[in-house]
Amino acid sequence: MPHTTLVSTAELAAHLDDPAWVVFDCRHDLAKPDSGAQDYAASHIPGARFLHLDRDLSAPATGKNGRHPLPDPQAFMRTLGAAGVDARTQVVAYDAQVGVYPARLWWMLRWLGHENVAVLDGGYAKWTQEGRSVTSAAPRLAPAQFAGQPRPISVDADYVLRSIGQPGRMLIDARGPDRFRGENETLDPVGGRIRGALNRFFRDNLDANGCFKPAQDLRQGFAALLGNTPPEAVVHSCGSGVSACHNVLAMEIAGFPGSRLYPGSWSEWCSDPSRPRETG
Repeated sequence: MPHTTLVSTAELAAHLDDPAWVVFDCRHDLAKPDSGAQDYAASHIPGARFLHLDRDLSAPATGKNGRHPLPDPQAFMRTLGAAGVDARTQVVAYDAQVGVYPARLWWMLRWLGHENVAVLDGGYAKWTQEGRSVTSAAPRLAPAQFAGQPRPISVDADYVLRSIGQPGRMLIDARGPDRFRGENETLDPVGGRIRGALNRFFRDNLDANGCFKPAQDLRQGFAALLGNTPPEAVVHSCGSGVSACHNVLAMEIAGFPGSRLYPGSWSEWCSDPSRPRETG
């Protein structure tokens, strides 16, 4: 059975030598963009390939398109093919612990129509805490042909603008409560949020050990937030379209599929002062 949301460390360990599985290391630090590659070079899960948030999972930022705009689909498909991913591959992605960056890869693969992708629950921290094998050796790659087609699971700034104040539409911001209020903003030039957004801090999807909460707990939390709003009417944002993917994934785990992502998020939104914003 394919894994489409989460995979456990035990399940991944059982498939480390399975040629039908491809593992990606997505470790990253926004304050130290080179640290993920350095950590990967030092040690990683055997067979894992490394993907860099800025270079592989994003297009160049122009100052108007957000800090992590989506890459060109064709370029990203070539990256996946070079790493050995094809239509039949089970992809597993991990980061240091909380799952933000692999959730971005999870969403991007689904964006291209690839459903067999899962996040390693608990990430590299859980893997190493359990004493599982690691290596510094680069994997031997067998290139494949990846073919996909972008699906309409994202929205742009114009869609968000038209949705403000519309009944039955909901925008959920995944940033921490302080940044949601416009406080302690260190990543973007302006603090605040898109007018009308609600807050669901992505870390509220996790338990004390950095693993996702059980599906029933996630469902209860999101049900309280959504009320009568159907998942298809929900759009997720954050600072730059990365941690918002964590909420998309959590809603899928909770049994609320169909929500969409605003990839530009606050970093794109705040680049145009005419777009409505609020603080507090």
